[in-house]
Amino acid sequence: MTIAAVLGHKGREVATVEPGASLQAAAAELARRRIGALLVMEGGQIAGILSERDIIGCLAAHGADLTHRMVGDAMTADVITVEPSLPVLAALALITRRRVRHLPVVDGGALVGIVSIGDLVKFRMERIEAEADAMRAYIQNC
Repeated sequence: MTIAAVLGHKGREVATVEPGASLQAAAAELARRRIGALLVMEGGQIAGILSERDIIGCLAAHGADLTHRMVGDAMTADVITVEPSLPVLAALALITRRRVRHLPVVDGGALVGIVSIGDLVKFRMERIEAEADAMRAYIQNC
């Protein structure tokens, strides 16, 4: 199974923000959507990613001044992306190895979605359960 299959189940919507947006507005958007990261886009290109972890790091470094800072001040600029053809297990290994929780999905240079560790684990568990159900049905019919 590939990242494309995960996107087929969860959808391709990506929550985005611009680097010049306030961190306060970005944090409010994360809370409203109940998600852990926003992709930072500038001129139609990925400029970075802003996660809850980035906001906490900025808070630790700047304290209450955090609310006056911009997304570009706190985002992670070095974004790890994947292609839709990447196997789910390879994506899980990448997330574990690089200690990230979100992977933007890019196809031919265009953003086509984003997957989180939760999306990947859920997809994998559903596949394992479906295989177990099929095996039980097979055994019962023998």
